[in-house]
Amino acid sequence: MRIIDLRSDTVTRPTAEMLRSMLDARVGDDVFGDDPSVMELEAYAAALFGKDAGLFCPSGTMANQIAIKCLTNPGDEVICDQTAHVYNYEGGGIAFNSACSVRTIPGIRGRYTLDQLRSCIHPDDVHYPVSRLAVIENTSNKGGGSCWELKDMEEISSFCQGQGLSLHLDGARIFNALIAKGYGAMEIGRLFITVSVCLSKGLGAPVGSLLLGPPDIIIKARRVRKVLGGGMRQAGYLAAAGLYALKNHVERLEEDHHRARKIAEAVRPLPFVEEVIGPETNILIFRLKEHVQEGSFLQFLKQNQILAVGFGPHTIRFVTHLDVDDDMVDRVIDVLMSYRT
Repeated sequence: MRIIDLRSDTVTRPTAEMLRSMLDARVGDDVFGDDPSVMELEAYAAALFGKDAGLFCPSGTMANQIAIKCLTNPGDEVICDQTAHVYNYEGGGIAFNSACSVRTIPGIRGRYTLDQLRSCIHPDDVHYPVSRLAVIENTSNKGGGSCWELKDMEEISSFCQGQGLSLHLDGARIFNALIAKGYGAMEIGRLFITVSVCLSKGLGAPVGSLLLGPPDIIIKARRVRKVLGGGMRQAGYLAAAGLYALKNHVERLEEDHHRARKIAEAVRPLPFVEEVIGPETNILIFRLKEHVQEGSFLQFLKQNQILAVGFGPHTIRFVTHLDVDDDMVDRVIDVLMSYRT
């Protein structure tokens, strides 16, 4: 019996077609700037979002941290939701790499409002750090794959421009949001100075993220990537996988969303479940009743060849992806319905 891995959409493996594209890739040396597959991927992704330049990075964390470094000065302040990935899951990188403080906003499922952001801007006073950068995460991981409304991002973008405040999009799962909400990559790209895009989550590439932005920022970003040890040589083999993913795996994300919704519909009425959050996209979070410990529940799933992660006290996260098919979803539902406290 095959293991059903719902821990994250990062566990996906390259499809046979993606592997063929990797084997056929034209490569050079990306540190010298002459890997044709990397250059094609960077240009293709930048054009999708209406940006002039792109930088291929080993990870989404590196792409985000490079953007923050390029858009701030030591002693500045970064503003983000209290659940943001850049704040919670990037190893304290904002402090370590950029020497910036962070001001967090108590948003709803990872989304904050313009009024909340406005209230966070410091006056021009030497006692306070300079409010320099705001970050939006779309979709929000801790928010259960929740998506921002285009209107809300437009309002925040306009405000930031008027304040001289930089705005970065942590778009690790931005294509899930594009599919779920129906807005376009161009509509999103114009709102942000920099955009990070992960290729190794729902899009199914084995590794890699992109940082997209104006040429001057990307030139600086390339230097920061080098300092962080992110320069890769024959990276075209990986870039080819990313290019294949962007061209072939975006529309199919709706399948992941549908499967997450199907599991959610089965989970919601179960007697040991307190609350189901979402799903808007491919992330399903549900809270267990007080008497059910997440550790024992996860062990039950593992004994039934299902892997998931705890997401806080009495809280479980499932993430659907291209390696989870309809038969697997049916088996997950059967296992859940068999659980007895």
